[in-house]
Amino acid sequence: MNVMDAIRTRRSVRAYDPRPIPAEVMDRMKDALRLAPSACNYQPWTFVLVADAELRTRLGEASRGQLFIADAPVVVVAVGYPENAFKSMGGHGNSVDVDLAIALDHLTLAAAADGLGTCWIGAFDEAAVKRLIRAPEGSKVVALTPLGYPASKDLLHPIAPGRRKAEGDVFVENRFG
Repeated sequence: MNVMDAIRTRRSVRAYDPRPIPAEVMDRMKDALRLAPSACNYQPWTFVLVADAELRTRLGEASRGQLFIADAPVVVVAVGYPENAFKSMGGHGNSVDVDLAIALDHLTLAAAADGLGTCWIGAFDEAAVKRLIRAPEGSKVVALTPLGYPASKDLLHPIAPGRRKAEGDVFVENRFG
């Protein structure tokens, strides 16, 4: 599948088949994360690959009760290190959130290309997640995603017409006004 097909078919999957992800597929998913660009190539991250069933359940509970997370064979927890990130993103702040978002987006597209599903999880109790994965001091959990085969092939299909804003509503040429 080419990247545009992956973009068109990627969905937030909230029902997973419990079958394991083959090692060669998981290696591609890890490469998608590892090879993602980051500001100044600092790579201020660690990706915790949670396969333990009890820990996945506890992550689902810590993610505002989104228990479907535990049904996937792997939950990816994206952990960033603000102190190791580029410090002047846009002239202020640091790049850790953007860096991790880029890496997770690479994962979501690689997963779609391999027939896997993901679901960006941004609603979670960061302190609880950090305790569960024993995240180091000074780290930041940016997001999580379950990773696994969708429970139904019907969950992966092209975006329906009308589900995205029209081009005229999202693009401006050269400058506003």
